[in-house]
Amino acid sequence: MRIVSGIQTTGNLHLGNYLGAIKQWVAMQDALAPGEDAFFFLADLHALTVTLDPKLLADTTIEMAATLLAAGIDQDRAVLFNQARVPEHSELCWILGGTARMGWLNRMTQWKDKAGKNREGASVGLFTYPVLQAADVLVYRATHVPVGEDQKQHLELARDIATKFNTDFEVDLFPLPAPLVSQAAPRIMSLRDGTAKMSKSDPSDMSRINLIDADDAIAQKFRKARTDAEPLPDSFDALGERVEARNLVTVYAALADRSPQSVVEEFAGQGFGSFKPALADLAIAVLGPIRERLVRLLDDRTMVGAELAKGAAKARAVAAPTLRAAQEAVGLQV
Repeated sequence: MRIVSGIQTTGNLHLGNYLGAIKQWVAMQDALAPGEDAFFFLADLHALTVTLDPKLLADTTIEMAATLLAAGIDQDRAVLFNQARVPEHSELCWILGGTARMGWLNRMTQWKDKAGKNREGASVGLFTYPVLQAADVLVYRATHVPVGEDQKQHLELARDIATKFNTDFEVDLFPLPAPLVSQAAPRIMSLRDGTAKMSKSDPSDMSRINLIDADDAIAQKFRKARTDAEPLPDSFDALGERVEARNLVTVYAALADRSPQSVVEEFAGQGFGSFKPALADLAIAVLGPIRERLVRLLDDRTMVGAELAKGAAKARAVAAPTLRAAQEAVGLQV
């Protein structure tokens, strides 16, 4: 098994990022058997697809690296790096650009959503970044990629590109990576709108729990989270139409490493006046130590940068032979 996954460097990480990705990354890292690998990267090249502040990008790259380290990513068991320091990603992306097809990219749901009606004004990078995503995983010959439901289409594209490349050039270079979707918390929703995904781009800070939030802020946000007046049932399935209630139970279960059914059984018949404080206490117990480690790491940003450089060197040692093989397959002299 070789696991590869990345996260964009576009701002502070929140509870949805932690439960939906980072917590899963740490668990995968800890479960690796001898001979298995995990590569986790900060997708700073992907951040260039939209207008941004260069200083902000540099700062958030270090801050997000510190957050991942604080949450438990261990450079002795996995490889953590920022994408821009491994040029094999970009070089393989250009080669795979000759394999990917315009029709495939035109069908990408996220391209349609992000470009909206202004497709002529959108960057070329926004259109082609699924090809870079394919290169991100194929350059390591990944076997598995942790993805959310909203990214499964992009992984399918990577598989299509790998299949066509292998077929066109009569090589067996790229395995077809399989998706790993978190069963504990595949989708964490906003605290203000149970139909919208928790997002760092939401203008309301009350919609999310930031990993840097103080204990009092965490408690306040859960206390003011939108819910309903009904008590919790004794069946998780009974929360099907109660989206805010379902979301909070899902968050509790993921933080506690329990099933949502066991949570509603414990709190059955109780209202959110009892459930929210228990959820806040649990979140503070889990996230507080992460925040404390994060604050210490951010006091030494040079050290965090050195950790990224160390990870990039390890990543390049694995990516370089794949790039050379791809170059040879298409006839480039290396």
